[in-house]
Amino acid sequence: SAASMNREISSLRALFRWLLRTGAVSRDVVHPIPSLRTSQRLPAFVPESRMNGIVSECECHSEDFVGERNSLIILLLYTCGLRLAELVGIDRDDFSADFSSLRIRGKGDKERLIERQNICISSEKALFLTHKGKRISRTAVYRTVQEELDRAGVQGKKSPHVLRHTFATHLLNGGADMREIQELLGHASLQATQVYTHNSIARLREIYAKAHPREKGGK
Repeated sequence: SAASMNREISSLRALFRWLLRTGAVSRDVVHPIPSLRTSQRLPAFVPESRMNGIVSECECHSEDFVGERNSLIILLLYTCGLRLAELVGIDRDDFSADFSSLRIRGKGDKERLIERQNICISSEKALFLTHKGKRISRTAVYRTVQEELDRAGVQGKKSPHVLRHTFATHLLNGGADMREIQELLGHASLQATQVYTHNSIARLREIYAKAHPREKGGK
């Protein structure tokens, strides 16, 4: 693939820079070779129709600790767009006194606030725990999300980050401003957020193909 070839070219460039410094060669023959254009992979996400069913099921009260915890994991990842590490790192004292806002520590220790009424009330330090009362691991959360999405019949990739992508894509499809989504996701630059526009463009093409008279007529 183009990405694999670009990695090879990058390695050769580094090699020839070293060969030039050591005097082993007199000319860098790799430098003029341009990198190949790679197609940008669209972030995987769960369609709204499927996600609505998952959310409805999560909002039903479970009879056991693990069921309640797993439902909250899915809901927080989707409704707040959290990264896996951000979710695992949540402590009780990250909540405001009235539990209406949550302080999230993102990449580079950057903080952002998530506001929502009665997010959680707990007497433990960590928000997400194992059945033994210890902070849940990233592996356990990853496995939980995979199992829950698999049980809901979600196709393709199933991971906490897919729910983060789903959060952003559904907001964008609902008309949210790109800058607002950037803040909610905790992205340092708008460029990192703009990848979600490709999903929306793909959605518009799908709607057009199904609804436009010229497209339906095969012209």
